[in-house]
Amino acid sequence: MRSHELTVGRSFGLSFDHGEDLFTALSTFCRERNVRQGYIPFFLAGFSSLRVVGTCEQVTDPVAPVRSAVYLTNVEAHGGGTIAYDPERDAILPHIHVSVGLKERGAVGYTSHLLEATVQLLTEMIVVEVIAPDLRRRPDPTRYDVPILGFDAPAR
Repeated sequence: MRSHELTVGRSFGLSFDHGEDLFTALSTFCRERNVRQGYIPFFLAGFSSLRVVGTCEQVTDPVAPVRSAVYLTNVEAHGGGTIAYDPERDAILPHIHVSVGLKERGAVGYTSHLLEATVQLLTEMIVVEVIAPDLRRRPDPTRYDVPILGFDAPAR
């Protein structure tokens, strides 16, 4: 395990608009407010469509990450995550997990890593900026190249 004390900065409340792509809107917000890293303690959402990591196929290696997706529509969601920064691409790298209920199927649920989502009616999110340390997500070859969150000393 790794740990590091976080120095937090600003906190933001976000309200996404109907029809917005969640990741595009989040990236735009971060660019406009100069938020390079942080965490999302929670969000509440309606999504008209989304993709989460999942499969109905037999998994041959239960430790390996699943690389396929499940497509869902008309869901209510609750989630949270982290936002790391990639200085080489000048881009944020969100890592968000959700629990969703399918409204039209008795709210039957799915929980997984969020790959994409389109806002339906509303999505409310809290973002807390992290000032230090630098949050970086690097592929770990010993863990199937899964990008693992690391804590770097800020560049001076």
